[in-house]
Amino acid sequence: MKKYFALAACQFLFLMAFGQKSNRPPNILFAIADDASWKHFSAYGCNWVNTPGFDQVASSGLLFNRAYTPNAKCAPSRAVILTGRNSWLLEEAANHSPSFPAKFKTYAEALAENGYFTGSVAKAWAPGDPGKINGKVRQLTGPKFDKHKTNAPTTGISDNDYSRNFEDFLDSKPVDKPFCFWFGSYEPHRDYEFRSGIKKGNKSISEIDEVPSFWPDVDSIRADMLDYALELEYFDSHLQKMLKKLEDLGELENTIVVVTADNGMPFPRIKGQVYEYSNHLPLAISWPEGIKKPGRVIDDIVSFADFAPTFLELAGLNQNTSQMQTFSGRSLTDIFNSEKEGQVNMERSYQLLGKERHDVGRPNDEGYPVRGILKNDFLYLHNFKPERWPAGNPETGYLNCDGSPTKTYLLDTRRKKGDWTYWQWNFGKRAEEELYNIKEDPYCMHNLAAVPFWAEVKEALKAEMTKRLTEEGDPRILGKGDIFDHYQYSGQVHDYYNRQMNGEVIPAGWVNETDVDNDLAKQTESGQNMPN
Repeated sequence: MKKYFALAACQFLFLMAFGQKSNRPPNILFAIADDASWKHFSAYGCNWVNTPGFDQVASSGLLFNRAYTPNAKCAPSRAVILTGRNSWLLEEAANHSPSFPAKFKTYAEALAENGYFTGSVAKAWAPGDPGKINGKVRQLTGPKFDKHKTNAPTTGISDNDYSRNFEDFLDSKPVDKPFCFWFGSYEPHRDYEFRSGIKKGNKSISEIDEVPSFWPDVDSIRADMLDYALELEYFDSHLQKMLKKLEDLGELENTIVVVTADNGMPFPRIKGQVYEYSNHLPLAISWPEGIKKPGRVIDDIVSFADFAPTFLELAGLNQNTSQMQTFSGRSLTDIFNSEKEGQVNMERSYQLLGKERHDVGRPNDEGYPVRGILKNDFLYLHNFKPERWPAGNPETGYLNCDGSPTKTYLLDTRRKKGDWTYWQWNFGKRAEEELYNIKEDPYCMHNLAAVPFWAEVKEALKAEMTKRLTEEGDPRILGKGDIFDHYQYSGQVHDYYNRQMNGEVIPAGWVNETDVDNDLAKQTESGQNMPN
């Protein structure tokens, strides 16, 4: 009973503060694409991907120009969203395919304990082992609603009928409860049906206005990008149906809709890395009853760690009443309540970035630890183990890069043409320090770290990064970072490198054998045939 009155009091204060028309806290629809870069939504001006659902949310709410995940890989990025903590503060959950520590509560679990009806469809927090509570598997994003299937338009697209399952969730919701729903699309994660963007999406490679300069501009890569575009549009098509359903039910006005992606597109030098196109992600948020002056474009740097504290505040909760852990992020309600465009809060001026172990493929499942800071127009990165391969070892197929026509083409520029340039940008080893002017060099092609002219900028960013991470208690910055390499990979391919080197047959489909570079591994060990 005390808990009920405490929640009611929090909700009353919330309604007073926000002038909300509804008599209860807002519903929450969190829609997350699987591997999509920020620039590839039509609200950002992209002319070869059409996303009217995302655009609707942006035009009726807020479009964020500078939203970042601290860690650009599925499981750690989603862990940041769910807990509101930077990934390096999440123990095992800093890694990809880990066990999820029992000590960290998710916002969905907290909301379910405090009057919300929660649920999810398709990909939630994954891959990894969520653990159990009282013998039952934890539902980190709420109970699953996955029973309805549909005829997928391509072999690479899931048959999960996302929007119909959302309707099933809404039909199951008690009338008197607000809801919190996680729409976790499987698209545009690979694999793609080859040339489906052209054949089934009626797209032309000439539509693409820009190919990243760390890839050659060739038809096969453009076709691969169009396959990605088709799947991204499929995600958006289900978002459109969900928005229409909420509108028909009269719930859209009091629903905060968040649309984003977990990390950049599943292509070389993007997903799983720590560059501008890896961590910079799309974000649109609408809430007609709670966001002032909709249609604004926001230039504040916002973090995925901001979502959980935002949702708790909107639900009338705080860390004490929700019993959640301390947040790295902060609520976005200051932006919701403002009428300003551009930079709203000058304190939102930087973003800490990092990674530990993503996919396996190095000896003893070692990671590639990086920390960084993005501030103003600059990105500073510190690679703690530059002797390691950033995309995974050659002899196991560069496993922190998904297999694709683009990946194969890039590897072939070295193997068949003797050109090391694209291989080096996408798979080669890196300097200990990197510095990029992302305004002038958004593809992070020109490392300024060793240029004397930029030494003062580099040292200032390095000092601020170190100070902030030390204050957070980041094990890596405190000299205890090897703990991340010792957390066990929870999937079936743990200890992959050692098992493969010992001749064990690894599950089929894990790696494209054409990506394996055994000869290169032997050559680089002896220093032969390396690029200048």
